[in-house]
Amino acid sequence: MSSDLPSHLKAALARLTEGVARIDITRRAETISQTYRSGGGSAAIRSENDALAYALARMPATYAAVSACLEAIAGIDDTFAPASLLDVGAGPGTATWAAAQAMHSLQQFAMLDANAALRSIALDLARGDGRFKQLDYRQGDALVELSVAHDADLVVASYAVGEVPDDRRAKLIDLMWAKTHDVLLIVEPGTPAGYSRIVDCRAQLIANGAHAIAPCPHQKPCPLTAPDWCHFTQRLARSRDHKQLKNAEVPYEDEKFSYVAVSRKPRRTRMEGRVLAQPLMSKVEIRTKLCKSDGNASISAIPRRDKESYASARRWRWGDAVKF
Repeated sequence: MSSDLPSHLKAALARLTEGVARIDITRRAETISQTYRSGGGSAAIRSENDALAYALARMPATYAAVSACLEAIAGIDDTFAPASLLDVGAGPGTATWAAAQAMHSLQQFAMLDANAALRSIALDLARGDGRFKQLDYRQGDALVELSVAHDADLVVASYAVGEVPDDRRAKLIDLMWAKTHDVLLIVEPGTPAGYSRIVDCRAQLIANGAHAIAPCPHQKPCPLTAPDWCHFTQRLARSRDHKQLKNAEVPYEDEKFSYVAVSRKPRRTRMEGRVLAQPLMSKVEIRTKLCKSDGNASISAIPRRDKESYASARRWRWGDAVKF
């Protein structure tokens, strides 16, 4: 699936920006970005224009990352057809849009977030789109709202776990898992800190009976050790307006993310490994970093003389599930 925002979402964002000064949006986006980089969260988003600035700056990258994760899930089980979605820490609804685009079986959409301005813009963006006829967006503390939320086939928390204080995080994971009828997807920034949170979530969920389905090809502890960490990247094109908003010159952005997807039941899969970095090709071999189904991670070399394996490995890309 495409990592770019769908045309109808772009049109909805354009509608909301009509008459809004670009210099004001740019200034607000930079202030919000600085707040996040310094360890703050969505509390910096207080007004309608703050929420719009955040959506314009972050929706493309978040959408690309979540889309890549959903594609990985579908690659493990192409029969997965959820009817209901629960988007935890939904913000402007980015993960919901990505799921609606990737999973056409979805009919019921539920979102929750504590930020009133983000809830307002999410509902504005969804208004008039026929897929969101059954949409409920509850505003409030995640732990409180999850306690009364309905179960969903697919539960997603994208870039949300890191905003929850450490002493409440385990409870949040337990509640999200309790509401998961089939698959739970957690996405965090592709930084050492984001990866650390994913590792903790994964261990807690497996201890509670979950089955890891992506990106991990095994149930064992993550084999990577510091300073290494598991993360992936998704390249997305930047429009002229997006470049201006982010004070960027290059026409693309590489969004780095870490994630884990777990399910209530084990999935039948032929995956024997996951590519953890972009493979390096030479005239004599392809070298690639793999996480393997036996619970180990290592650099593997596929020699050119092994024509069949070499031809297969030439198609491998960072993040791919592979069979040896």
